[in-house]
Amino acid sequence: MNKQIAVHFSIIFLMVTGIINSANACTNYLITKGASTDGSTMISYAADSHVLYGELYHWSAATWPEGTMMDVYEWDTGKLLGKIEQASQTYNVVGNMNEFQVSIGETTYGGLKELGSQEGAIIDYGSLIYISLQRAKNAREAIKMFHYLTSTYGYYSSGESFSIADANEVWIMELIGKGNGSKGAVWVARLVPDGYVCGHANQARITTFPLANGKTSVTSDDFDQFLKNKNIETIYAADVIAFARNKGLFVGKDENFSFSDTYAPVGFGGARFCEIRVWTMFNDVTDGMNQYWEYAKGNIEHGKKLANGEENTDKYATNRMPLWVKPNQKVSVQDMFEFMRDHLEGTELDMSKDMGAGPFGKPYRWRPLTWKVDGENYCNERATATQQTGFSFVAQMRNWLPDPIGGIFWFGVDDASCSVYMPMYCSMTSAPSTMERGNGAMMRWSDDAAFWVFNQVTNFTYTRWSYIYPEVADKIHAYEDEFVTLTPMIDDMAKKLYDKNPNLAVNFLTDYSSHTGDRVTYEWKDFYKYLFMKFMDGNIKTPNPGQQNPNVNQPGYGEDWYRRIIKETGDQFKVIGDGH
Repeated sequence: MNKQIAVHFSIIFLMVTGIINSANACTNYLITKGASTDGSTMISYAADSHVLYGELYHWSAATWPEGTMMDVYEWDTGKLLGKIEQASQTYNVVGNMNEFQVSIGETTYGGLKELGSQEGAIIDYGSLIYISLQRAKNAREAIKMFHYLTSTYGYYSSGESFSIADANEVWIMELIGKGNGSKGAVWVARLVPDGYVCGHANQARITTFPLANGKTSVTSDDFDQFLKNKNIETIYAADVIAFARNKGLFVGKDENFSFSDTYAPVGFGGARFCEIRVWTMFNDVTDGMNQYWEYAKGNIEHGKKLANGEENTDKYATNRMPLWVKPNQKVSVQDMFEFMRDHLEGTELDMSKDMGAGPFGKPYRWRPLTWKVDGENYCNERATATQQTGFSFVAQMRNWLPDPIGGIFWFGVDDASCSVYMPMYCSMTSAPSTMERGNGAMMRWSDDAAFWVFNQVTNFTYTRWSYIYPEVADKIHAYEDEFVTLTPMIDDMAKKLYDKNPNLAVNFLTDYSSHTGDRVTYEWKDFYKYLFMKFMDGNIKTPNPGQQNPNVNQPGYGEDWYRRIIKETGDQFKVIGDGH
């Protein structure tokens, strides 16, 4: 077995056993202007980790003296990685969006283990995002910044997919380090065609791509042309193919080179735990996705021929989903909210339907992701909505408005299914007090921290999902409908202020966003009290006008669950005689 094939099989084995991608379940959906209902661009992101505390990051715009150095900390751990030269000017950043409506999300795919560490590297994937947001005025500049930072300071993390968007363009970029002995990273970035939607969810997805021709595709040697020429739709590291050849990872023709299949081959886990979340969104918006269902379930084919009829010399997967699809109907921001709340409903893997859902149809499974019984490996599903979300967002960028007004960072903490997406305008100069950094931590309680307030409601809802969640969903939709309805009026007021004095608009939008975040958090605290009183002790209590005591309903477990009990226990609980 040659080295390249051996590497592919080892990665597939790790994915099947759940070693790779077991900690993160991040999901990004990407919507172009021509695919949205209002002509905005949108990207979404769920930051999923069992140890990530949900809070709204903020960096103020600033100027810096020449020679200033900045500390770089690993986003996941807070570890100091080193120092880099600070830019002379940095921009205002709210969450994952800056004042110019540049937005960035990510999902970790890991990739080949031998490329997962780089001695002396300073830039981790979180630093790539947040440093670039402070320095880039558009998506193309952000891509250039990614290349500059990794080439100059080394890449500290494993393989990542990124969504990089501004008010006009939406890009998917995939990147992996070069491992020890080489500095920097190899990568490919592709512009999502207007009118199409894309997605990624912890599995690298860029396969083949147009090779440099100077017209629509260039390498990293031609960044000047890339920044000026809007016809260029693909850019990639100049050595992305040569590096793979030198490592013995690729032996075919250049035109058949697939980034994903070379640097992060898809296996059972890559499809079943990752690609399936892309499939659910694609399936919601377009026809024909049934043909990829077996692939999404983890049944990977490695045919003898590639799609172009040539021999599959590198043993690539041959039944993969497309990188992007054209939706039948245009996507609204509220559609995006719902995409982030999917639990595989309507499929054979719907987690609310099997025994693991319990008597109340809970569409969640507590970790670990994989488990073993009698020597056989089994898995839980990893749907888009998951219990370990720290925060999630839908970034909406609108090119018909000035940047301080055009960018809305719809932000929520905790599980997206039980969270409210609240409008945070990209120009706001401070975060809501209930969401600001330092208000609580993963092991430090804060009564007025949005993360803890929402987690109280969510975790109570998990106890009797079928009864409690409908009330939670109604409450969520009432807030979001209100915010979406108010948005044109808020925009209009801000624009009138902006025309007089941009600072007035920024102050107005800061006040509106901060008040909204704090208001929802405090009202959610009261909502928890209401739910707890109504549903405690397995009862459902409703007011009884004119009476001291409420009406009490005891729905029990439902007939289907009782039948399961009888099937398992026989006559153990059968009442004999009159039951007294």
